[in-house]
Amino acid sequence: MIVDTKFSSSIHTLILISESTTPMNSDQIAESVGTNASYIRKLTTRLSKAGIIEGRRGVSGFRLVRKPEDISLLDIYKAVMETDSLHLFDLHQNPNDACIVGHNIRPVLGSMFRDMEESVEKRLQGMTLAACIDNMQEYIRKKNKEAVH
Repeated sequence: MIVDTKFSSSIHTLILISESTTPMNSDQIAESVGTNASYIRKLTTRLSKAGIIEGRRGVSGFRLVRKPEDISLLDIYKAVMETDSLHLFDLHQNPNDACIVGHNIRPVLGSMFRDMEESVEKRLQGMTLAACIDNMQEYIRKKNKEAVH
């Protein structure tokens, strides 16, 4: 199974950019994400094209163009996946039309899959980068509190 991590890596990248007190470059981001700088440059190029971040002139690093509360997870998904809609499920390509199930499976599953994808799109549209940052800060507070006790 092929796993695509562009979405999670992009959220990680955007949290770093948002929360860093100094501009972060692709090498620094890559070290935190656990990948290479060229992969991060591909993601930041897509995020920049989407108007989510920009490089700083004369300074090595990136900054958010919009506030974290104005960046939905769907915005991030569409930017890095380079798509206008969420696509999670694929249909197998060659069902046998001579079989009653094979003849009807594509429209049935296609409709069901699209309904599920639309539901996920709505959820992602309602979630923001700010919420991810808040969740991370809360998680860190809990972990620190547990470590003290």
